[in-house]
Amino acid sequence: MTFVVTDNCIKCKYTDCVEVCPVDAFHEGPNFLVINPDECIDCTLCEPECPINAIYPEDDVPAGQESFVALNAELAKDWPVITERKDGLPDAKDWENKPGKLEHLQR
Repeated sequence: MTFVVTDNCIKCKYTDCVEVCPVDAFHEGPNFLVINPDECIDCTLCEPECPINAIYPEDDVPAGQESFVALNAELAKDWPVITERKDGLPDAKDWENKPGKLEHLQR
């Protein structure tokens, strides 16, 4: 099983999770993070580090967000690995916990 970054990360992109990942499974896009399912070792360290609860075990992804499982795998192939914490996006606080942000995902 792998962990999955979901909708709530879009336009926030907090990176607290990347520093605790022992296998460098996180990849960074313009306004979203993803987890490479081929790298994730299911260590559970990232999930509690996310300040906005955007990371879930693959089997527990919230209803309606199942497409993020495939999206994480797809985007991880093209985006670079991120291993060091950065500040969230400038307007991240405005976007926290807003539903339906997939249309704002920048590839």
